[in-house]
Amino acid sequence: MAVEISKLKNIKMLVLDVDGVMTDTRIWFENGEWRRFYSIRDGVGIKRLTEAGYKIAVITGTKAEDVRARAKSLGIHYFYEGALDKEPSFLQLQKESGISPEEMAYVGDDIFDIPLLQAVSFGATVPEAVDEVIEIADYVTKRPGGCGAVREVCDYIYKYGAFSSGR
Repeated sequence: MAVEISKLKNIKMLVLDVDGVMTDTRIWFENGEWRRFYSIRDGVGIKRLTEAGYKIAVITGTKAEDVRARAKSLGIHYFYEGALDKEPSFLQLQKESGISPEEMAYVGDDIFDIPLLQAVSFGATVPEAVDEVIEIADYVTKRPGGCGAVREVCDYIYKYGAFSSGR
């Protein structure tokens, strides 16, 4: 599945799910807290977008300290947690940021992500996403969740998005 470049030209914000997108879905329990693996490459892609003027948001159903710490370390502009129904957080994000869905890209992998994937200009997912998500996504990354999938999307936005010189 090739990236439809025209869907990226107005993107000013990348919105991300966490589990299955920024992680590989595996978790473990350590010292009374749930923990996850995150990709350094994804972090570099997020930082690169931020430095280029893009805004980054996270909307996750999870409420966990490691997720909050990762978002903080990456300088995520907007962070919403504990949102199994992601639409209220998505509406709040639009209000707070002043950025419309037509100027957003979203990466999600499960049924909770479908409304947001359908609302934004560019919806991406990972190869191991549920079938319903793969069917509606504009793009399925080559790399799996937690292993560079976010970086892949970041690189496309960096190259073709609203603040890109390659438009």
